Amino acid sequence: MAIKKADPVQLHVKSGDTVKVIAGDEKGKTGVIKSVNRVTQRVIVEGLNLATKHNKPSAKSPQGGITKIEAPIHVSNVQAINPTTGERVRKGAAAAAAPAAPAKAKRATAKKTA
Repeated sequence: MAIKKADPVQLHVKSGDTVKVIAGDEKGKTGVIKSVNRVTQRVIVEGLNLATKHNKPSAKSPQGGITKIEAPIHVSNVQAINPTTGERVRKGAAAAAAPAAPAKAKRATAKKTA
């Protein structure tokens, strides 16, 4: 039986958005999203959730060493921030808060009988 790959889903954030971490070790910190993985639903935030990576000596880096890299964070643990006010916002909230256009009045029509 073949393994089915997960389909990419639409997320509430995208690359370049400023987000605030709302859960986990980095809770309360803000940063800019570097990349988004829609299949695993994870984002990499610049400068947050740093993990230690041990590099073996190689031709490129003969000394080897220890480096810090950003580890992915699940998208449910981040929330977008309004760049002007700095407050957390929901993506659909801006459209809901704006006054709706007045609806057209429907004309009354007589029902047809058979």
